[in-house]
Amino acid sequence: MDENGTYSWPGGQNTRPKKKPDFKRAGRTVIAVIAALLVLAVALTCFYTVDDKQQAVVTTFGKVTDVTEAGVHFKLPLGIQKVEKVDVNVYQKIELGYSSSGNSYEVNDSESTMITGDYNIVNVDFFVEYKISDPVQYLYSSNEPELILRNLIQSQIRNVVGSSSVDAVLTDGKESIQMQVKELVTEILKEYDIGLTLVDVKIQDAEPPTQEVIEAFKAVETAKQQAETVINDAKAYQNAQLPQAQAQADQLIQNAEYLKQKRINEAIEKVAMFEAMYSEYAQNPAITRTRMYYEAVSQVLPGVKLYINTGGQGGDVQMLLPLESLAGTEGGNAK
Repeated sequence: MDENGTYSWPGGQNTRPKKKPDFKRAGRTVIAVIAALLVLAVALTCFYTVDDKQQAVVTTFGKVTDVTEAGVHFKLPLGIQKVEKVDVNVYQKIELGYSSSGNSYEVNDSESTMITGDYNIVNVDFFVEYKISDPVQYLYSSNEPELILRNLIQSQIRNVVGSSSVDAVLTDGKESIQMQVKELVTEILKEYDIGLTLVDVKIQDAEPPTQEVIEAFKAVETAKQQAETVINDAKAYQNAQLPQAQAQADQLIQNAEYLKQKRINEAIEKVAMFEAMYSEYAQNPAITRTRMYYEAVSQVLPGVKLYINTGGQGGDVQMLLPLESLAGTEGGNAK
């Protein structure tokens, strides 16, 4: 045996050959390990756990196919089925007029300041509890169900406070206000069907506003009264001027109707005259034409006396007749 631990026979030749590494076997081993890990990973994604306070909505290719309760459940892997867990047995809160975190308390005047039915200002804070009653509707019927609920509660609170007296809001009417708000919001939530249920509504605090807010409210009310006064004055002026304007309009319409009827009557009269003249012309064209000529000359030369020679050529001057006498004896000469 030499220094490397290799046996050799006399003659200096090594009779035991060296082993070559088996790369194929090593590759198969690595592939098997990777495959096992992949199978294990896929197997782990096939199971999910739902807590006692949750429900899980299962979708298959984006379509809701199941809602599971608490426990361990199986789902198809590789994104075929997806699970979204929702806290359904948990009371959640909404704070209106204030926000609290630990020991800190911050007032929100934009939410708490309200006007009562007797036109007073109050600051009212509300504490609201709700829970998710339908996880499918909660997830897929609207984009922001909590925001919808918050806006709805604010709206109904202002409606109820706006129809209550300031004494009721600050003293003995709180319970009635809470009940009214809860009933109104509950009815509307049924119509909206966003998967939320209102549990409770409570007035956390109610107090008169600060002096600064009161002064601002008075300024607004004064401006409103001034605006109403201006509107009433404008309406009074309108009511005073409108009958006069209407009378003038009626007079103009009557005058127009009179002129229209007058023109129509004149046109009818002229048509009748023309038809009568045409009838005479049809019977005696020459006489009628001569008559029309004389009348036209008398209209063109109203200040000149005209004489008509009735004796023809070479007739005596005494045979000339004035035109105006013809008008008096027009009927006899025409025969």
